[in-house]
Amino acid sequence: MPPNIQAQAKAEAVVTVDSKMQVNAGTGAGGDAGEVPFATSNGVLFEGDEGNQSFQKCADGRKVKLVWRNILAFGYLHLAAIYGLYLLITSAKWATIGFAFVLYVCSGLGITAGAHRLWAHCSYKAKWQLRLMLVIFNTIAFQDAAYHWARDHRVHHKFSETNADPHNATRGFFFSHIGWLLCKKHPEVKAKGQGIDLSDLRADPILMFQKRYYLYLMPFACFVLPTMIPIYFWDESIMNAWFVATMFRWCFILNVTWLVNSAAHKFGGRPYDRFISPTQNISVAVLAFGEGWHNYHHVFPWDYKTAELGFYSLNFTTFFIDCFSKIGWAYDLKTVSPAIIEKRVKRTGDGTHPTWGWGDKDQPKEEIEEALIMRRKQD
Repeated sequence: MPPNIQAQAKAEAVVTVDSKMQVNAGTGAGGDAGEVPFATSNGVLFEGDEGNQSFQKCADGRKVKLVWRNILAFGYLHLAAIYGLYLLITSAKWATIGFAFVLYVCSGLGITAGAHRLWAHCSYKAKWQLRLMLVIFNTIAFQDAAYHWARDHRVHHKFSETNADPHNATRGFFFSHIGWLLCKKHPEVKAKGQGIDLSDLRADPILMFQKRYYLYLMPFACFVLPTMIPIYFWDESIMNAWFVATMFRWCFILNVTWLVNSAAHKFGGRPYDRFISPTQNISVAVLAFGEGWHNYHHVFPWDYKTAELGFYSLNFTTFFIDCFSKIGWAYDLKTVSPAIIEKRVKRTGDGTHPTWGWGDKDQPKEEIEEALIMRRKQD
């Protein structure tokens, strides 16, 4: 473990168990003035019913609210997914299995190419046709509206591995994977999140449409259609349709996304910055369509590839973006020049790169000046 991470881990060791329940699974990081937060950030379900919460005492004396609705719902989801895996092996039709895989790819891209690289980090720009496609894919994924997902992800990068980080990896694997969704957020998450600039997100009418009507669109896209299509088109049983195409598929993509927060902060090398916990994890990169090159990504969060190298086999999202850049739907693709990478690799002791993505007020001028922006939009 890197020296500074080890020191921080020791400082937080006394709160490891209890602090696994210190993140609000329901409200966004910052919250809008006059807005009633209604869903989790980066991870599904709804919270706000005080009757579904209980209190646990933290080592720092602060009472933490568990969100029992989320605990019970995630418990059911994972049991249903295990049964769905059994049905997938024993009785589901090949068409249903293929359909579940297509939904996994689509929903995954809705997170990686949409909520993450496009909206959270502004690492490229997209015409309305591609933004509409990604919003549909993102709604199928049911990991909250892309607006809220991007908002909390910017907080994660800006205040990585502090109390303001929604899924602070220094609090343990379980907490950073799913525990942060089973309780209310640390107050610092909301406090720091209020200072994050979201004006670019609010200026996107497609994104705001999804945010406004998410409670109507999401159940239809994530649950109703994935269940009804196999039943109607190839006479699949309702059990197989529900537990394989819907429950197993949804649970799988959720856990793949969460692995970026947990496994990719623990297992793997740190060739770009050894003083931060994010790592280069090839397994996560394959499952999450290129999101596992996390040490690089935390150093250069504005690179549309989220990796120094653009191998499509290990970065399907980059392939997806590049394909749409060829027809002009994706443009202004930002990447890092070899000179910047070399300077960063040679640096030691500076800690994590303090930006959420392209355009952050703290982004060094040398990065902006030397960045490569490919396939610029033609007037």
